[in-house]
Amino acid sequence: MKQTRCSEVSFTNVTILDGFWKDRFYDHQKTTLRASLDKCWQTGRIDNFSKAGGLMSGDFEGIFFNDSDVYKVLEGVAYSLANQYDSELECEADDIIDRIASAQEEDGYLMTYYTLVEPENKWTDMDKHEMYCGGHLIEAAIAYKHATGKDKLLGVACRLVDHYDTIFGPSKRHWVSGHEEIELALTKLYQETSEKRYLDLAIWLLEQRGRGLGEGAIWNKEDWGPAYCQDDQLVREIEKVKGHAVRAMYLYTAMSEVARLTEKEDYLAALDRVWENVITKNMYITGGIGSSHHNEGFTKDYDLPNETAYCETCASAGMIFWNHRMNLLYEDAKYADIVETELYNGLLSGVSLDGRKFFYDNPLASNGQHHRVEWFGTSCCPTQLARFIPSIGNYLYSVSNDTLYINQFIHSKSNVTWNEKQVSITQKTNYPWDGKIDLQFDLQSESSFELAVRLPGWCNQYRLLLNGELLEEYQSENGYVKINRVWHAEDRITLDLHMEVEKVYSSPAVRENVGKVALRNGPLVYAFEGVDHLNRDLERIFLSDSSHFTTKFDESILSGVSVIKSNALYVKDECLKEPLYHSNKPDLIPIDIKAVPYYSWNNRGNGQMRVWLNHRI
Repeated sequence: MKQTRCSEVSFTNVTILDGFWKDRFYDHQKTTLRASLDKCWQTGRIDNFSKAGGLMSGDFEGIFFNDSDVYKVLEGVAYSLANQYDSELECEADDIIDRIASAQEEDGYLMTYYTLVEPENKWTDMDKHEMYCGGHLIEAAIAYKHATGKDKLLGVACRLVDHYDTIFGPSKRHWVSGHEEIELALTKLYQETSEKRYLDLAIWLLEQRGRGLGEGAIWNKEDWGPAYCQDDQLVREIEKVKGHAVRAMYLYTAMSEVARLTEKEDYLAALDRVWENVITKNMYITGGIGSSHHNEGFTKDYDLPNETAYCETCASAGMIFWNHRMNLLYEDAKYADIVETELYNGLLSGVSLDGRKFFYDNPLASNGQHHRVEWFGTSCCPTQLARFIPSIGNYLYSVSNDTLYINQFIHSKSNVTWNEKQVSITQKTNYPWDGKIDLQFDLQSESSFELAVRLPGWCNQYRLLLNGELLEEYQSENGYVKINRVWHAEDRITLDLHMEVEKVYSSPAVRENVGKVALRNGPLVYAFEGVDHLNRDLERIFLSDSSHFTTKFDESILSGVSVIKSNALYVKDECLKEPLYHSNKPDLIPIDIKAVPYYSWNNRGNGQMRVWLNHRI
């Protein structure tokens, strides 16, 4: 496969207009971001910095890695300020940054847990998230400088990394970060500062893995061990996904970024192998990954239970980070397809429609016991969403040489500059409810470049029009339709994707889904909720080959969604122990059923939910 050096177009060049993402995007400051900020204040996460800096008295509050939540929220603040400026929010962020700076020790060390609780034990347990917290500080600092021009937090981050650099590295101390994050952050710091030693440190940390150097709680736990944190083999030798799902995604993302910045072909080969293993044998239809609550991660290939699925929200974010970078490496739409699946299903399900309640784990079935809550003791998922949602514009466009790639479809206006080319482009679309995407160009002068528009993997029929006329001559490569021409002001491309309800069948190797079917419409996976079926037992509903599907947009429920309706059969018997075959004919009654987008479930109270329904064979 050809390796390239594609670059993303920053979200700061993208303005979200109307449509699906508008309310989620612009309400974010006063909902998800505000809720996360308030909780960081209320739970003592921010006060920990004041205490460590001597600004107030008191003991450390919470879990040892709580600093990371503050950093992630600050990153979200930065992205939000870049999208829609708020002077009060900036003042609040500046206050928090002052507190963070006060907590930094003379040698650059910064982690409030160790400063306040056990300063004598710094750098003794690789599982204690010291560099994990530092990585999130780096990402927040870069984001805040870009948004405001202020570099105080970046100075704190650089002093912290300089502290790392004095202790760890070749001919110094070994270190394996128990929770990956620092490796990716260092690649970003290198690109921000051009300090190559930051990239060198990222590569050194990656190369420490798999050498028997890990020490700490993870490595000492018999049923977890090195594989839990991807320390059981050299990174270049990885073939199968193992261990904790979020840690794995952060590792692969860092490896992808290092591969993009260097010539590490062995990293690319490992990434190709593990990507195939994740996508074909370890990923749910929703894009969720990590089936086990026990290790918040992976067990064995095709072990994909529905009701006990873990599918951590942070893992879906990690899948986006990783696949986005794989797309930049290879310019192949199959990676952008995964980004889309996560955006509309695996990730978006993690937050309620009002933006104030969250899922940590995202199962594909529930008997009413699973519901969103306002906060968690380990609150990585709410703060992950706080920083992700305002940066969604990062995933729309990328550029390489003379090609402009359209990767995601969101009603928006963007300005793209690359290789001395300047293009203003407006996407007009009602996606994901409708498959029509209008791309309107605004050029100051004619310009020659190749336009590559992603053709989603779910789409089997489409039309491509140029200025209203059916376009017959174009190329199709790696999941993109490509048009190479001289573009003029007000040129318009229309991609009309045919959407219809699709019945999806699982691999027969997934034992729990044998005899079952799921529904998908465009990029959206659908779910059945008890509230729409008179609280009937969803396990006794059967779709059949004669089931007929209709879709209609319903503004009255779930903030407006397209609903799938169908006819089905309901088993009157009180017990059903095996799939319904023609030779097994209990008493059946016809019923009408409906499904709603998976991301929207559990917004109307607690009750049953199923993604996979029984199917009459």
